[in-house]
Amino acid sequence: MNTSATSAATPDVQAGPRPPASAQAPGTNKTVAATYIVLLGLALAAPMLGLYPVFGMKLMCFALFACAFNLLLGFTGLLSFGHAAFFGFSAYVSGWLVKAQGWSPELGLLAGIGVGAGLGLLFGAIAIRRQGIYFAMVTLALAQMVFFVCLQAPFTGGEDGLQGVPRGTLFGLLPLASDLSLYYVVLAIFVACFLFIMRVVTSPFGQVLKMIRENEPRAISLGYEVDRFKLIAFVLSAALSGLA
Repeated sequence: MNTSATSAATPDVQAGPRPPASAQAPGTNKTVAATYIVLLGLALAAPMLGLYPVFGMKLMCFALFACAFNLLLGFTGLLSFGHAAFFGFSAYVSGWLVKAQGWSPELGLLAGIGVGAGLGLLFGAIAIRRQGIYFAMVTLALAQMVFFVCLQAPFTGGEDGLQGVPRGTLFGLLPLASDLSLYYVVLAIFVACFLFIMRVVTSPFGQVLKMIRENEPRAISLGYEVDRFKLIAFVLSAALSGLA
C-alpha cells in the first residue's frame, strides 16, 4: 500500500510547474539592471575621466558588432564565418554615399543598415539550409567574394580605403566635427541597439530561436518554420553588423 501510494504521487511531483526564474534567484534582475546602469554611467563619464573619444567609439562599434554576432551564434546556434562582410561592405557603401554623393550622416547610417540587411538576406537565402560546418564554410566563401569585390572596386579605394569621409551634421542640428559630440551619438546608438537586441531575445521570437538552438527537430515537430526563423535572425544580425 505504501509503495503504490508513493509511486502514484511521484508523477504529480515531477510534473509540477517550476517556479519562475525570478523566484529561483531573487534579486538577480535587480543586480543585472544595476550593473547596466553603472556601466552606462561609466560610459557617459569616460571622456571626462581621460578616455580618448575615438578609442571609445571604436570600442562601441566592435561591441555592437559582437552583440549582433551573438544574436546569431549565441541565441540561434548558427556559426557564421562571413559576418565581417556585412560590417565592412556597409561601411564602404555608407562612407562612399556620404563622401561622394553628399548624403547626410543619418541617411548614411540607414544605408549601412539597408546594405547589411540586403547582403544578409542574400547570404542567408544561400546558406540557411546548410547546417554545421557546411553553413559556416558557405558564409566564409561568400564573404571572400565580397572581400575581393571591395579590393578591386573603384569606390572603395582598394587597399588604401576611403579617406576624408565628412562627418557632417546630424539631422541638420548637431555638428559631428567634435570627437566628443560624435562619441555621445555613437553611445546613444549603441545603447538603443543593445536594448533592441535584449527585447528581441526575450520576446516569443527569441524563445523560438533558443528552441532551435537547443533542439531543432523538436521545433520542427511543433510546427515552426525553422528556416524562416533562422533567416530572420540572420538578416537582423547582418543589419546590426552593418550599422556597427
